[in-house]
Amino acid sequence: MKQLWSLLFLSCLFIGQGQSEKPKVVKIGSIFSFDSVIGKVAKIAINEAVKDVNSNPDILHGKHLQVSMQNSNCSGFMGMVEALRFMEKDIVGIIGPQCSVVAHMISHMANELRVPLLSFAVTDPVMSPLQFPYFIRTSQSDLYQMDAIASIVDYYGWKEVIAVFVDDDYGRNGVAALNDKLASRRLRITYKAGLRPDNAANKNEIMNLLIKIMLLQPRIIVIHVYSELGFAVFKEAKYLGMMGNGYVWIATDWLSTTLDSSSPLPSERLDTIQGVLVLRPHTPDSSLKREFYSRWRRIPDAPLALHAYGLYAYDSVMLLARALDKYFKHGGRISFSNDSMLDAIGKSGSLNLEAMTVFDGGETLLKDILGTRMVGLTGEVQFTADRSRIRPGYDIINVAGTGVRQIGYWSNHSGLSVVPPESLYRDKQPNVSFLGGTTSPKLRHVLWPGETVQKPRGWVFSNNGKELKIGVPRRVSYKEFVSQIRGTDNMFKGFCIDVFTAAVNLLPYAVPVKFVPYGNGKENPSYTHMVEMITTGNFDGVVGDVAIVTNRTKIVDFTQPYAASGLVVVAPFKKLNSGAWAFLRPFNRLMWAVTACCFLFVGIVVWILEHRINDEFRGPPKRQCVTILWFSFSTMFFAHRENTVSTLGRVVLIIWLFVVLIINSSYTASLTSILTVQQLSSPIKGIDSLREMDDPIGYQVGSFAERYLRDELNISESRLRALGSPEDYAKALKDGPNKGGVAAIVDERPYVELFLSKNCAYRIVGQEFTKSGWGFAFPRDSPLAIDLSTAILELAENGDLQRIHDKWLMKNACTLENAELESDRLHLKSFWGLFLICGVACVLALFLYFVQIIRQLYNPKPGEDGDAIARENHDSSSLRSTRLQRFLSLMDEKEDVSKAGSKKRKIDGSVKDTSGSGSRRSRGFDRERSLNSVNPLD
Repeated sequence: MKQLWSLLFLSCLFIGQGQSEKPKVVKIGSIFSFDSVIGKVAKIAINEAVKDVNSNPDILHGKHLQVSMQNSNCSGFMGMVEALRFMEKDIVGIIGPQCSVVAHMISHMANELRVPLLSFAVTDPVMSPLQFPYFIRTSQSDLYQMDAIASIVDYYGWKEVIAVFVDDDYGRNGVAALNDKLASRRLRITYKAGLRPDNAANKNEIMNLLIKIMLLQPRIIVIHVYSELGFAVFKEAKYLGMMGNGYVWIATDWLSTTLDSSSPLPSERLDTIQGVLVLRPHTPDSSLKREFYSRWRRIPDAPLALHAYGLYAYDSVMLLARALDKYFKHGGRISFSNDSMLDAIGKSGSLNLEAMTVFDGGETLLKDILGTRMVGLTGEVQFTADRSRIRPGYDIINVAGTGVRQIGYWSNHSGLSVVPPESLYRDKQPNVSFLGGTTSPKLRHVLWPGETVQKPRGWVFSNNGKELKIGVPRRVSYKEFVSQIRGTDNMFKGFCIDVFTAAVNLLPYAVPVKFVPYGNGKENPSYTHMVEMITTGNFDGVVGDVAIVTNRTKIVDFTQPYAASGLVVVAPFKKLNSGAWAFLRPFNRLMWAVTACCFLFVGIVVWILEHRINDEFRGPPKRQCVTILWFSFSTMFFAHRENTVSTLGRVVLIIWLFVVLIINSSYTASLTSILTVQQLSSPIKGIDSLREMDDPIGYQVGSFAERYLRDELNISESRLRALGSPEDYAKALKDGPNKGGVAAIVDERPYVELFLSKNCAYRIVGQEFTKSGWGFAFPRDSPLAIDLSTAILELAENGDLQRIHDKWLMKNACTLENAELESDRLHLKSFWGLFLICGVACVLALFLYFVQIIRQLYNPKPGEDGDAIARENHDSSSLRSTRLQRFLSLMDEKEDVSKAGSKKRKIDGSVKDTSGSGSRRSRGFDRERSLNSVNPLD
């Protein structure tokens, strides 16, 4: 009997479960703030989506989708209470929540009960899928919105912004994301101004906050709040004049949502936001979207116009419905089970927690949601690995007049653009930048606050009476550059001070400056330490003869150089007289030796090529040696009288005469310089020769030259001598290394030029071996450095910079302007290319010549020396010696020139009579016999 009752009980239980597994109604929930701008539109959009799902037989296949809505009022407590009520109704999914604070609360509950949350309005970037796996964001994260704002700030060249935000999860986490995106571009948030999130911020609180902002330098303000609080801020900003020239306001999508849903805004509100840049979530244009907008306008009870978050709410319902359809097709069933922990807690109290059940198919449904791909009103709905919507983008709009105008777009694929992101996605091309040299701009023109189209500078000097503390070195030498006026504490004069003052006067705004002396006044201070004091906050800038070098640019920003600089070597010199042997000085010894050898070599080559066929290169040995020497050296003056007959000889001679022409011209120019310009000689030729020596080297106290010589050139510190004044320079150079002085001094060119204007016994040797300049130093990313750079360029263009230079640095120079240090002699390295060409030509000519001789040696003409050749064949032992004698004989014998041209004469004679041809052959034979009768060695 007990077994029968057990079977009946199990059967009833099975039947009950089977009915719950295949319901006719699928229940979902929705939680948001009914009275908010987003909630009013989302409520209607969700209902419309449910209607479309239930009217579409292809979705859920006959099952009815039922939605229950609860009002959270953006309260964390109320949101938790309403979510708990959902869990008593066997809900399989929740559309929402709308606010970040509610999302943080109920996401923990969704994790435990395995109910997916599809939020259409929570943009808080902190909602991580690792912490909240059942939270799915169907809209765009503020991480992308803040990236878009950072791109705008960077595009316009601004460096610092102020963030006004609502002090809750939504505001704080959004501003934190903005700070990260700005920092990645070397930008920063100067001040964060938080407001209470409960709309209880009164007029005085907002007023005091804005007054603090007015006292700060940045004029770029990003406002990330809720709509009512945001308009209250704009109203007070308008009253304080913060919506005028110089200010830039960038509002997040809270303002675009209000503009889209309440267009047109009341005039009193519209007047307070003129010139504001606003971001709006980008939804691609499509026929579905246009049809839904048309349908929305026909809804009688729609209190507001449709905005982007209404579209996200609609797509959230459609996404959940399609995921449920996939879930059912794969055999999924709706069943719930009790949580043992909740049951235990519920039995011990009166909270009725045991009524909350766990959705058994929640994990499978979650995977189906994330794997669903569809095209909705907001475009393609698909999720990345971190559960973000693919292809995030924003419209950038500008409030102007009675409405708004679109100035561009932003997407994580293309950045800023005037082209819709979907067009660039189709083309698979990133955005092209106008600043990068391409054809299209990134953003259209903006009407800024104050009804101006000129881009605001983005910062001003704060009007709280604070002066910039500018460090100035107290120099004890070269006071023409900068020096403290005697009897004053913070007054300076000099070339650097005048340049700074003139540049500041060109700025379109006032710069309150207070000069602060740096140094003990007994020796020049360390400029590197002075620059480092900018990073510690002791100085707001440094003005003086500060060299722009690598280690300093790593910690501060410099202006455009206002004076060229670089390290040079100064050394003593001695005058060189011309002397009786001055004509030998243009060439060094190696150059003289190689030139003489080339003359002889070319003479021998030409003699070899001409000896067999040219009578002028024949005769007794003594005469031929004289001919070689005469011909060789007479080509130096192009006075050779011997004619060349062979083609190879003429080619060699032409090339050699070209080489001689170049050598003669170079020699003449160098000799002229030696005889007409006073020559100065120094054993030091430059920094390279100075490094190879062991003599002491001087440098100026406080200059970066010491570090450069020690660290970069690896010169021993024991060789370095610190010198404090031009007088110390002159004494150290005059004494020299043997008397405790220095062999040379390494210093920056401006100091050296000023020193040499009064000390004519020394000169710059070698080339300037570093390239740098002098500039004014400011903190990193300081906008004043950029504006002063523009002012310095303007000074250079209008000639004021040169006039200031002439005022302080134009001194009476030495009378040796025409004197120059001994120039290097002409070396072989300057002419080796010419000698190489000539040598190759000679070797090639000799090679061709010897090829001809060898061919005659091995291929004798018929009947020529037949008996001798026959004897050679019978006597193999003397074959080599006979051929050598034959080779030398061929080299020395007179070639029959008439036979070489006999072929041409035969061709010409074929058209003439026989007697004439025979007469010419007879005359040729007589000429040959008379020539052969002369012994060439006689």
